[in-house]
Amino acid sequence: MAFYLKCKKLDFSTGDKQIVVINDEEAESYGIYPGDRLLLQWSKNKKAAVIADTTASKVRPGEIGLFSEVWRKSNVESGDIVEVNIMSRPLSIETIRKKLLGKPVTYEEIYAVIKDIVDGTLGTVETTYYAASSFVKDYSIDELYYVAKAMAETGEQMELKERMVDKHSVGGLAGNRVTPLVVSIVASLGLYIPKTSSRAITSPAGTADTMEVICPVSFSMAEIKKIVKKTHGCFVWGGGLNLAPADDKIIKVSRPLAFEPYDKMIVSILAKKVAMGVDDLVLDIPVGPSTKVPDMVKANMIEKKFMALGKRFGMKIKAVKTKALEPVGDGIGPALEARDIFRVLQRHKFRPLDLEKKAILLAGELLELNGFAKKGHGKAMAMQQLKSSAAWEKMNEIVVAQGGKANQHSEDFTSGAKRYEIHAKKSGKVTAIDNKAINEICMNLGAPSDKLAGLHLHVHYGAKVKKGDKLFTVYGSSDDRLKLGVLASREVEIFKISKK
Repeated sequence: MAFYLKCKKLDFSTGDKQIVVINDEEAESYGIYPGDRLLLQWSKNKKAAVIADTTASKVRPGEIGLFSEVWRKSNVESGDIVEVNIMSRPLSIETIRKKLLGKPVTYEEIYAVIKDIVDGTLGTVETTYYAASSFVKDYSIDELYYVAKAMAETGEQMELKERMVDKHSVGGLAGNRVTPLVVSIVASLGLYIPKTSSRAITSPAGTADTMEVICPVSFSMAEIKKIVKKTHGCFVWGGGLNLAPADDKIIKVSRPLAFEPYDKMIVSILAKKVAMGVDDLVLDIPVGPSTKVPDMVKANMIEKKFMALGKRFGMKIKAVKTKALEPVGDGIGPALEARDIFRVLQRHKFRPLDLEKKAILLAGELLELNGFAKKGHGKAMAMQQLKSSAAWEKMNEIVVAQGGKANQHSEDFTSGAKRYEIHAKKSGKVTAIDNKAINEICMNLGAPSDKLAGLHLHVHYGAKVKKGDKLFTVYGSSDDRLKLGVLASREVEIFKISKK
């Protein structure tokens, strides 16, 4: 069906795309949706194929707004009458429709969806329908592979000839700032480990938040390549890059749906590893009642899918599933976690041994997975790098390469903080530690945006305590913020202390 509209020249440009906009109400009545391909015809020999978008205010009913690429190429003036015909629905829309009907899709179809999400051709509504399509029928391994591949290919990619290794945690556990230690150990042995990390969203700190206490973490891909070529490692914020850009848009529409997170998490992680050129990946899966993975059944399912997809990408993956009944390390919050990291590297007498032990385990697994260490010898090799100060020297080298100060000391990171101690109200044994309560207190203190905010644990799971013993110390950058954290600590209970 053809219909006629009056042209309106708009002073907008896309750089290359032929875009037109139609009034929202009129587009709905004609059955036109954003992304539809239209054929415009001014005369028998004057035609243009364009992409439709809609607007509530830029054009009125009866008008069609033309981006500059359209009216310049076609020599059209405002007021000219144009005949409009719908040519086709975009492949991305047809693919979403197929998924909503529970039908299988091809890589070309998935790529069309991801590309249109990245380009903004698909809006929030269409992207939400795509996210919701997983409720109809689970994605197959093939389809998960297609999504991860398309996400990686529609963003920036790291291209170095060297074999790349990486370690990644699925998250959900307070502290657990193992990554900087693993990078320092592995890079000190000459392997390449370009680590991109996220900032915290609903937790006291992400790796990027913690490392930002120590050195800058925002760099372009070209700058990262220079750092990695020089030092063999890096600690950078992935959000500052254009890695798998569709991922962030899909996350935004998925959260309100209470979307089952595991497939989304797997695809998100793998897409970014593929984009960074990772060949060998050790996956840390903390399993516990207050983590993202509450039981071993789900942990095994996650491992199985990672292994299957890793094989498709030619990526060697080793999943390390660890029982997680408490945070790893003593500090929670950016500056406190930075202090823990440096205490381990600088062999401080108060270094958190659980953090050190886990870092050695994961670094050892990665060395063996890569073939750098013989089976059973990886942990000893990793431990030697810590004892010899080689890992500390590598950390210092990377920090300086990223614009940080040389030879920083572990105790400097929290020197300006206000502090308040919380003591046990009764004697007994610590039988449970609530990760969610820790997060709540830390975020009331201002973490992660306030780098000094957080808490230091004085006792751990299974410890025996007496009434009056220190349980934890809260840290804040001001007295006012400290008061909010202390108030929160009285409303929630981190430690469950039983007499038996």
